Amino acid sequence: MRRRSMLFAAGAAALSTPLGGRAFAAASGSGPILDHTTPVDLDGSEYVDLSNRAGVLAPLSTGTIVVTFRTASHNQAMTLISASDPTAPSSNITLNLSGGALQFSVREKGAVLVNVMTRTRYGDGLSHTVAVTVDASGTRLHTGGRMVFETAAHPFFGSVSGLTSLSLGRNTDSDHPGGEWFCTGTIERAAVWDRVLSESELVAQCPDPDLADLGRLSVILNSGTPATWVVTGDSITHGALHTHGWRSYPEHWTERVRWELGKPKNRDFVIDSGVSGATSAELVSQFAQRVTAFSPHVVSVMIGTNDIATSGLGLDAYRANLVSLVRAVRALPGSPVPVLQAPNPVDPAKWPGRVGLSAYARVMGEVAAQQNTVFVDHYNDWLTGNGGQVPLSLLSDGLHPNERGHHRIALKMIKDLRIFEPDSQVCSLRIP
Repeated sequence: MRRRSMLFAAGAAALSTPLGGRAFAAASGSGPILDHTTPVDLDGSEYVDLSNRAGVLAPLSTGTIVVTFRTASHNQAMTLISASDPTAPSSNITLNLSGGALQFSVREKGAVLVNVMTRTRYGDGLSHTVAVTVDASGTRLHTGGRMVFETAAHPFFGSVSGLTSLSLGRNTDSDHPGGEWFCTGTIERAAVWDRVLSESELVAQCPDPDLADLGRLSVILNSGTPATWVVTGDSITHGALHTHGWRSYPEHWTERVRWELGKPKNRDFVIDSGVSGATSAELVSQFAQRVTAFSPHVVSVMIGTNDIATSGLGLDAYRANLVSLVRAVRALPGSPVPVLQAPNPVDPAKWPGRVGLSAYARVMGEVAAQQNTVFVDHYNDWLTGNGGQVPLSLLSDGLHPNERGHHRIALKMIKDLRIFEPDSQVCSLRIP
């Protein structure tokens, strides 16, 4: 078990001495003015009391909060870090998780100065580093070092009078003197600067930084500005016949984004330009009709299942075509975000000529890494989830995904792009 910092049960007395040097205040300058670096495991009733450091943060009108954490909980309110006036109702500045979404709020005696929340979610059990930066230009939320949301409002610690309570894992006020919004999970680090960190500095604070493109996708998902998603590829993306009347993976994605994420995301458009029989070479040659014509903000490409069975489309040609497609997407007006999605594995008994499809999935992953592109690896996801064997129950004819296979593809896409929510109808769908 991880070494634990000093924890207090709900309602315990406030800490009157420093935490043994584990959380410290530094002189104003390039480094953080508060840095708690000992990981703490919280069970939903414990917290770390840093109230003897609250006075250091209370005057700040500009600065940065960074928290690294892990949780698989989807509780509706879980505090990462909160400073408050415990003698007044609803006077606090809080960075928390709500159903896995990142939320930042500032309240002064019940008046809400800012309350923003992402649609992207981080309750997946993985380590995430999130940040809030505030200055006169506005408030920005970041994950993995990349900005994912911004607003013009800019209240910070100095906007709340009487800040004397500071905690990791809970919030307090006069109505909840023992605390509320307790966290279940691990807070690995919490730090505050008296200045706004640059993107490169935020990336440097992350043990595992996000790709810039993943940040751009999150901005699109969290923004109220309508976006156009083009999902292109071959018969798997086309979704014809083998779904047996159920939704294809682009249709599941459409329901998740255009309906379940709420207004105004219903003004996004998702266009399926997949064509049965297509190859990477055909997609390159027909790029104008299949992609450019729709003025996309995001372009997803799943291709390769037909390349392996087409003369002249070996791995070298496939690699070159993928690079060409990624660069062509980026070169479009507005520099849309490319997403590469590996094809699913096939039944080797029925399709022995396509057993080598694993190499095409590998090449796509290599291209994604070289081009700094988001990669959704369905090939290995299917095998990993089935003991290394091809899950035949997800296939219609041994090659094309059936209705269950399409839902599996959609779930992987939803999880990797961080909009998974266990209570959503799309995410919780069970197909008999």
